[in-house]
Amino acid sequence: MKEPLVLLPGMMCDARLFGPQIAELSRDIAVMVAPVTAGERIEEIASTLLDVLPKRFALAGLSMGGVVAMEVLRRAPDRVTRIALMDTHPLAETPVIAANREPQIVKVRSGRLMEVMRDEIKPAYLAPGPYRNEVIDLVMDMAQTLGPEIFIRQSRAMQRRKDQQATLRRCKVPALVLCGAHDALYPVKRHEFMAELIPYAKLCVLEGAGHLPTLEQPDETTLALREWLTQPYVLQ
Repeated sequence: MKEPLVLLPGMMCDARLFGPQIAELSRDIAVMVAPVTAGERIEEIASTLLDVLPKRFALAGLSMGGVVAMEVLRRAPDRVTRIALMDTHPLAETPVIAANREPQIVKVRSGRLMEVMRDEIKPAYLAPGPYRNEVIDLVMDMAQTLGPEIFIRQSRAMQRRKDQQATLRRCKVPALVLCGAHDALYPVKRHEFMAELIPYAKLCVLEGAGHLPTLEQPDETTLALREWLTQPYVLQ
């Protein structure tokens, strides 16, 4: 039996971010979605997850979920059998971006979460297409479901995240680096850089997707994950 697959959603997202992949992959793979909401530091979130995750597992994270996935790999490399990093990057938060989170936090504390999310989830982050508005609506609904306190905790965690380049250089398991060609938040060049850091990593760029390929190009994303899940453990 294949190892279980653990999916880590992005900031202000829940299991619905991976809805198409869960529906397809859960036919023959044990799939679980773990929340990245328990803590104001990436290290705290990862530690909490490791207390409840299976002994060994495949790990896939998107955006903030990818940031947490890298910390899980750093802490427990013997438990992670393979890793997929989607629309994310390994660098620490820049001072400018960290500072830009502060006015967002102030607004959210004053009850303006949806306003902040509307500004944050720009259409430019997604690929053009007939379903872009549907994807944005789903993201807004996920954010409203999670609420302001989680937004603030996740913002603090992202502000304080550490550089994980060394973690990726030490990675010895099958690795997939996947992104949408239209992702203006974490562009393709960042993923090319990330794939170069990881020994044996495969880079997959989906032309018809932006920052949320799991929803924008669900079939292509699922296929890439399936191929990654069948890669041999011993790589030459």
